[in-house]
Amino acid sequence: MNEKVGSDCTVRDIEALPAGQRAELIDGQIYMMASPERIHQQILGKLYRIIADYIDEKGGGCEINLAPLAVYINDDERNYVEPDIFIVCDQNKLDTKGCHGAPDWIIEILSPTSEKMDRKIKLFKYRTAGVREYWIVDPGQGIVEVYDFEKGLEEKYSFREHVPVGIYGGLEIVLDV
Repeated sequence: MNEKVGSDCTVRDIEALPAGQRAELIDGQIYMMASPERIHQQILGKLYRIIADYIDEKGGGCEINLAPLAVYINDDERNYVEPDIFIVCDQNKLDTKGCHGAPDWIIEILSPTSEKMDRKIKLFKYRTAGVREYWIVDPGQGIVEVYDFEKGLEEKYSFREHVPVGIYGGLEIVLDV
């Protein structure tokens, strides 16, 4: 869906939405969100398990989170997103409401209605906000697009390939769903 519904809005407008209605706010523009499809949730679950197990095994200080949890990406009143998965290594950015500032790693799983939002609007917003790594997972094409903003790298991998994680040297993920 990701339909534009209003401009010059704030986080208060998002919080005033009826229960169960999800939306994101980017630079004061509200975008309504559709419910995910089954393949989206299957990929989400697989990625979560792999990443959470890796963090637990290594004993790292990073935390993995799933939507719907708030990310106040610029820590202001005009930007609020709910990435499918986000990893935060600075615990000072986290509170009971979500993350205040840029997470270290964000993963968005495309749906037919979110492609423009994830590939253009969020790509720009995440890069400029200070996200270190951004993945766009495209179930329709069986591709993972990796944007390592720290190194200025952009790579594409098939679901069958080992996709290296930039923020975790040594972790490679094979989706193969």
